[in-house]
Amino acid sequence: MSKWRYDRKPKGLLVESVMHFVLNVGQRFLYQVGQLFGATNQLGLRALRSYMALFLVGVSLTLAIAACAPTPDATKNTPATTGGTTSTQTAPKGEAKKDVELTLVSFAVTKQAHEAIIPKFVEKWQKEQNQKVTFKQSYGGSGSQTRAVIDGLEADIVHLALAADTSKIEKAGLIDKGWEQEYPNDGIVSKSIPVLVTRDGNPKNIKDWSDLEKSGISLITADPKTSGVARWNFLALWNAAVKKGGSDDKALEALTKVYTNVPILTKDAREATDAFFKQGQGDALINYENEIVLASQKGQKVNYVIPDVNFSIDNPIAVVDKNVAKHGTKEVAEAFVKFLYSTEAQTEFAKVGFRPVDETVAKEKQFVDLYPKVKELSTVKDLGGWDTINKKFFADGAVFDQIQAKIKR
Repeated sequence: MSKWRYDRKPKGLLVESVMHFVLNVGQRFLYQVGQLFGATNQLGLRALRSYMALFLVGVSLTLAIAACAPTPDATKNTPATTGGTTSTQTAPKGEAKKDVELTLVSFAVTKQAHEAIIPKFVEKWQKEQNQKVTFKQSYGGSGSQTRAVIDGLEADIVHLALAADTSKIEKAGLIDKGWEQEYPNDGIVSKSIPVLVTRDGNPKNIKDWSDLEKSGISLITADPKTSGVARWNFLALWNAAVKKGGSDDKALEALTKVYTNVPILTKDAREATDAFFKQGQGDALINYENEIVLASQKGQKVNYVIPDVNFSIDNPIAVVDKNVAKHGTKEVAEAFVKFLYSTEAQTEFAKVGFRPVDETVAKEKQFVDLYPKVKELSTVKDLGGWDTINKKFFADGAVFDQIQAKIKR
């Protein structure tokens, strides 16, 4: 409350009291003047009385107008007068919204792409929605990231190496069914292919998947039971063997030879890469094309071969429905996912080694040269989908375990 405002009387009564006071004073004044002038100066007295009457009327009108005026209240915004104009303190149109934070959980090799894309989205959202967005980011192996989200890491968005991992989060009740249909390409926002990395000059003359079956070849790859990347490697090998041999039995025989040439199965793709480059193990390494492109951009000389028969590594994106509902971040999370499909974002993915899912970007000359077209490219759908694949190849006692049993590790 203002220091000067106190309600000792209602305003109407206060004004009335003042008016009575003024009239009484005026009357006494006129009486004293009349006594002073007497009857000898009747004309001057009449003039003075007329003047005083007009004065009293003016005072009365002023007080009446004041009585109608609103009472100033220090707890409310009042007009501020500047330079002869009056402005009111109202919120500007498009008032800024409360800041929002998103948590993005992704597999390790997407870090460079997201670090380039996120600032572009933040700037766009601020400009269009007048809201500041900040991101918490977590990167790691796709399998471990999946477990972390299921165990309580409150991701708003997950970008994982394979749809099977996203499906595990769905089965845990965190993502609504049908997430694949919510965005283009069945939710696939980035993709790559497996390539064969060789030693300088390729002394073992490794040119295709079948060369990995040969005696005397040492191959470095991760364990598909623990690594998402390694599952893609396995599927590329199996797909090529089926295309060549025509049957599952032939493919099983071929892959048994390949994995016999693997001295040790590393826990994840990063360990496999370190074993090959830092420790000097193996004649060949199966790795993501995007990892090799990125390494080359950083000045590392890498020799690699892209087999003509290959497999598409498709990485899905999904909003974690239960978490965005809890955080109140659904609108901005969905907007970010949609932005990842934009030409601007897909260009950033392509710059750091991912084959763009946007055909407009894929046809740009810089990327046509960087990503040679694969002669025969298969997908997860060609092998029946992830449920079928996991049961057939990676479940306990399935094909991969049968291969390991034959090798007798």
